Amino acid sequence: MSQNLTPHAHQPPGRPFTGRERIVLLVLCGAIFLEGIDIAMLNVALPSIRADLGLSTGSLQWVMSAYVLGYGGFMLLGGRAADLFGRRRMFVLWLCVFLVFSGLGGLATEGWMLVVARFVTGVAAAFMTPAGLSIITTGFQEGPRRNKALLFYSGTAAGGFSIGLVVGGLLTGLGWRWVFFAPVVLSAVILVGALTVVPRSPRPDRTGQRVDVAGGVTITAAIVLLVLGVERATHTTSAWTALTVGAGLALLAVFVTVERRAAIPLVRLGILRSGPLARANASALLLAAGFFGFQFLVVLYLQELRDWSTLKTSFAMLVMGVDAVLSPLLTPRLVNRFGNARVIFGGLLLAALAYALFLPVGADWTYAMMFPTLLLLGLAFSLAYGPLTIVATQGVAEREQGLAGALLYTSFQFGAAVGLSMVTAVNIAATASSSPSALLNGYRAALWVPLVAALLAVLVSAFGLRTKRGAPVVASGGPAGDRAPADAADAVDASAAR
Repeated sequence: MSQNLTPHAHQPPGRPFTGRERIVLLVLCGAIFLEGIDIAMLNVALPSIRADLGLSTGSLQWVMSAYVLGYGGFMLLGGRAADLFGRRRMFVLWLCVFLVFSGLGGLATEGWMLVVARFVTGVAAAFMTPAGLSIITTGFQEGPRRNKALLFYSGTAAGGFSIGLVVGGLLTGLGWRWVFFAPVVLSAVILVGALTVVPRSPRPDRTGQRVDVAGGVTITAAIVLLVLGVERATHTTSAWTALTVGAGLALLAVFVTVERRAAIPLVRLGILRSGPLARANASALLLAAGFFGFQFLVVLYLQELRDWSTLKTSFAMLVMGVDAVLSPLLTPRLVNRFGNARVIFGGLLLAALAYALFLPVGADWTYAMMFPTLLLLGLAFSLAYGPLTIVATQGVAEREQGLAGALLYTSFQFGAAVGLSMVTAVNIAATASSSPSALLNGYRAALWVPLVAALLAVLVSAFGLRTKRGAPVVASGGPAGDRAPADAADAVDASAAR
């Protein structure tokens, strides 16, 4: 049964949202805003946390890595849990966990306490985020109405990260613990809203089905090891990195074998045969790698080389938050006129142009010289992020919407980890000393990483500009098989390529 938010299963495509739909969407957007602002505020507060708790650089890195491991490692399991145990139930339960452990992080008096709190908070986000996304994708009829809801949702996510940079700077001025306590207050408000307005969905029928424990254990362990290997690559030996990544890849191979033999697999492998879904996830990974890698380098450039304060840096980068405004206002019109694939392609081209413009950055660049790149990047993200979310969930059966959302967010998270690791590695290798000229050379060398990532994303997305017929579809599948009729496949591919 469909968990529609409207009283009728099929509504006119252009019909405005009802009051209840708007409130439900506001609650779900609040949750993804919470996730974005939580990460951004912590990034800004790290120096203050290190000074107060007396953490070493390695220990401080674990404060970030712990969240990434929990979030990235458990995302697929979280997405499937939403499909199997109920989306609203998983959303509310893990929002409560997020609230509690965010508060415990603010009360931490030792580094290990903070690391544990951040890991559990990341796990909570891994279960909460795909559940929230799947409530939207199953509650709004596929087409213009769902697209509009998803573009609002993605714009809020981007806005959370941008606004979090500034809010984090302000709260850190009062004390770094407020960076953890503020999300507690926001979580409580969202929780009340979720319990009040998010509709209950029918309990999923799992008669005769068993939870794929082996698949869940192997995929979670595999992703945790892969993310850990990439995340820690610049902080440990190459042998340790190779061993960790190798173990992750081996477990990934074991997972594939387990899923092929499982009667009720955790991840139906046939879902990955869809061209649009595969392109969307690959493009999302590359987009995140470039965006987060570039943002990291700009922060280093402004604070290490230019000696800008944390708050000044945050305000300088706030212009990238234009995507929070453009995603719900401009992007829907462009998608309706040109289709998702062309809008994604255009957004990724703009991202490549933005990175290219920043390559010759100098030690005395004015903000006016940086502004075009930052503005273009905000515009690029607004064009690409929302439509990628649409394509990655389009045509997917309702019972697998949590899985589709989890695949997308895993791609984003893993891409961010890869991008940060690669720009750090290149920056370190190209920086011969701590002199201003050496630092600048390191930044310039590392800036090629986001540019290459964006160009690869452009290449991947270009294959979606033409319609393919007869491709496998993700719209149905399950115990009986992984494929659906060819005419349904054509419809999905054609819709995504328009």
